[in-house]
Amino acid sequence: MKIKVGVIFGGESVEHEVSIITAVQAMEFLDKDKYEPVPIYIAKDRTWYTGPMLKEMDVFRDMNLLKRYAKKVVLIKKEGKFCLQRIDGFFKKVVDTIDIAFPIVHGKGVEDGSLSGLLEQIGIPIVGPKTMGAALGQDKVIQKQVLMANQLPVVDYVWFYDYEYERNPEDIEKEIEKLQFPVIVKPARLGSSIGIEVVKTKETLKKAIEEAIKYDTKILVEKVITHLLEVDCAVLGNYERVETSLIGEMLTDHEFLTFEDKYINGGGKKKMPSKKMSSSISTSGFEIPATMGNSMKEEIYDLSKKAFRALNLSGVTRFDFLVDQDTKKVYINEPNTIPGCLAFFFFTPLGKEYTSLLDEMITSAIKEYKQERTKITSFESNILSTYKGGAKSAKMKMGHVKKKNE
Repeated sequence: MKIKVGVIFGGESVEHEVSIITAVQAMEFLDKDKYEPVPIYIAKDRTWYTGPMLKEMDVFRDMNLLKRYAKKVVLIKKEGKFCLQRIDGFFKKVVDTIDIAFPIVHGKGVEDGSLSGLLEQIGIPIVGPKTMGAALGQDKVIQKQVLMANQLPVVDYVWFYDYEYERNPEDIEKEIEKLQFPVIVKPARLGSSIGIEVVKTKETLKKAIEEAIKYDTKILVEKVITHLLEVDCAVLGNYERVETSLIGEMLTDHEFLTFEDKYINGGGKKKMPSKKMSSSISTSGFEIPATMGNSMKEEIYDLSKKAFRALNLSGVTRFDFLVDQDTKKVYINEPNTIPGCLAFFFFTPLGKEYTSLLDEMITSAIKEYKQERTKITSFESNILSTYKGGAKSAKMKMGHVKKKNE
């Protein structure tokens, strides 16, 4: 019997469309002899839909058509099964079931642990990062704090909330100036290079911060490495075992890899698989493998594995690294916990095709789920059965304490 994989994508995120492309692509490459993909699309209004037409890219070009023929559903556990139950009819009919959830989502509101937390509460096996790893991977500030606590290198930075800047911009700008220009301003919890700007002078700092604030309440400002080499390394695995990909060098005409570089321009050297790809997404911007010495490669492999462990990650994560070519110092920039294309093209040159990568991700998730089920998560005893207190008792005790203090 085939394993039914609920591929969840979309969501209220500025990376909504990128998620659709990555998910539809992944469904095309699942091993159909072992798995049956069940598409679960989260619209921008947070409504969940399912239906076989959601496996096709064309349907997302006409949202009215999609909403007319796809079924509105919620995911519930019913009689031991994980069910997609209709919510738009008089009878709450189960329209499909799934065995495992495969979130392929990008950005704040979905990739940040929000979706993983819901799925964990339902109790379904999950491919990819769980709530803690997803949350750490999305918040660029907290992840740096965790990495630093594990003695892993990050560039110098300043962070603040939007209200703090609005109340006292001068003090925050003084802190940023200590980093020395140029700096890079980022929304702390977005991906795909959205809302990011390199600032070379004090005069242009305010505009960059105001742009970032449009996307997030939390802002990160980092010191820019001027003689920079940007490289990436993907990691496959879980808390027990990890495997690194080849290292890729970023290629861009800009000062950082932009959203257009990643998903629109198509100017890179890597090609998509030969299978017909109606949902093809550009894998531009990378030269794989990167040209560098063996000692630096080993350092990046080691840092990738340590960061994967420190951030509680699982599935496939692509780590961005910054290399100062003057000092040869390597810094961890950030993880992409559910990367575009699931970073398959980093593993292909090693002989691991996209279908095999997806298979390993699902197999690993099932194994991890079974291991977690062996742990004690609750006790059969009910301590409340002998509890003599209650709201009335608590009030009486508080009154007694008050009189005693008086």
